[in-house]
Amino acid sequence: MVVSLSQIFGGAGLAAGITVGALLAQQMLGTDAYAGVPSALFTLGSAGAAFIVGRVSQRYGRRTGLSAGFIVGGLGAIGVVMAAMMNSVILLFASLLIYGAGTATNLQARYAGTDLATNKQRAKAISTTMVMTTFGAVAGPNLVEIMGKFAVSIGVPSLAGPFILSATAFIIAGFVLFIMLRPDPLEIAKRIEAYKQKSASETNTQSIHPTNNKRGLAVGATVMVLTQIVMVAIMTMTPVHMKHHGHGLTEVGIVIGFHVGSMYLPSLVTGILVDKIGRTAMSIASGITLLLAGLLAAFAPSDSMALLIIALSLLGLGWNFGLISGTAQIVDSTEPSTRAKTQGKMDVLVALAGASGGALSGMVVANASYAILSLAGGLLSLVLIPVVIWSRRA
Repeated sequence: MVVSLSQIFGGAGLAAGITVGALLAQQMLGTDAYAGVPSALFTLGSAGAAFIVGRVSQRYGRRTGLSAGFIVGGLGAIGVVMAAMMNSVILLFASLLIYGAGTATNLQARYAGTDLATNKQRAKAISTTMVMTTFGAVAGPNLVEIMGKFAVSIGVPSLAGPFILSATAFIIAGFVLFIMLRPDPLEIAKRIEAYKQKSASETNTQSIHPTNNKRGLAVGATVMVLTQIVMVAIMTMTPVHMKHHGHGLTEVGIVIGFHVGSMYLPSLVTGILVDKIGRTAMSIASGITLLLAGLLAAFAPSDSMALLIIALSLLGLGWNFGLISGTAQIVDSTEPSTRAKTQGKMDVLVALAGASGGALSGMVVANASYAILSLAGGLLSLVLIPVVIWSRRA
């Protein structure tokens, strides 16, 4: 319940970077070629943060690791606001790196719900936490115009307004976890594991030293990495694409709101499906859904809000399928004594994948088109299918 509450605020915090990050960079740099840089930077920052949060959580517990990550992310959002006020591109880029800590922590919080879950309940536990992110993540993009007006009223550039919301939301999420997440679920899981090992030793039962399933980790990581690349690349350039074709911030907020809602809201059903029909089937479903999203985004008329909403909703849904099925495989393949540290490493790969997708997306659109970017992303998602089929045969 405490983790779920923090996720509401965390979801609102991450929405700003998704919705206006590219537009802010475009405004300050005066070119589309680097519009994907903000997404790349805060995703790159989230890679480093994922590693650190994982290490801190393994040593000191989820409460300390997650609360610190959210608060640091909030400080990064404050830096983005100051950069916009000073028109400093260097400060903007540095602050976006720090802001990434909030996005990494918001994603890592999904693991906290699995620490005490059984194998048949893990995907559902992951999804329950992610569903709560929906409330903040959907509200965030739809507050873009309101926060923009508020920012102007206090002398801040309008595109920096959503980052004021991010700073507040991330810091509140951090304090909610620090004050209320007691007892720490990971600490309890480690004690249970130690008790089982001790009992096995006392009864002369062969003690099994915890080991990670490397094949399961490889497959889970591949599923999450590919879905992240495709989702971030297309999502990052959608606001820029819409702006070029006459859509305002309100329309951008609506499309991104549907996208983010589709990333998180279906989670509860997705978790049940992953537990019931299996990780492999849902990973394949992720690849097919992302392909459909890419094709629709590529060929939809640029002035069609309805088709853009459907395309971005499918993009979010495909990511949701991939993240939950991949995360479940990661949790299945780890033990409490090494779980948080290993999960942090896996999320580093996911974050680096997102950074690559974000950085390359602007260059692809500047040198080709949004349609080419969307089509390439959809085709890349098909790589998921042979990977998961190989894992099942192995």
